Amino acid sequence: MILEVAMLNVVPGREEPFEANFGEAQNIIVSMHGYVSHQLQRCLEDTSRYVLLVNWQTLEDHTVGFRESDEYYQWRNLLHEFYDPFPEVLRFESVYQSPE
Repeated sequence: MILEVAMLNVVPGREEPFEANFGEAQNIIVSMHGYVSHQLQRCLEDTSRYVLLVNWQTLEDHTVGFRESDEYYQWRNLLHEFYDPFPEVLRFESVYQSPE
């Protein structure tokens, strides 16, 4: 499994419309092949900062299946206007996990 991590800096004062649009946009990634789960969390110290965590089955599910899809353009149209600067997206693979 691959963890996508994006630090999202939303233009101050635009948090409410961003969260409303994210509510719609999350339906897009949920429907994508290889999607596992996601979380959007808001920073307590700076309420204009968010972290988006998305688990994908494979790297290609994110980089090709999602990023090269028509659905990605819908995602982009709903969310990209809120970012300043544009987020850096990194992907991680598990090394250790907590014991069950």
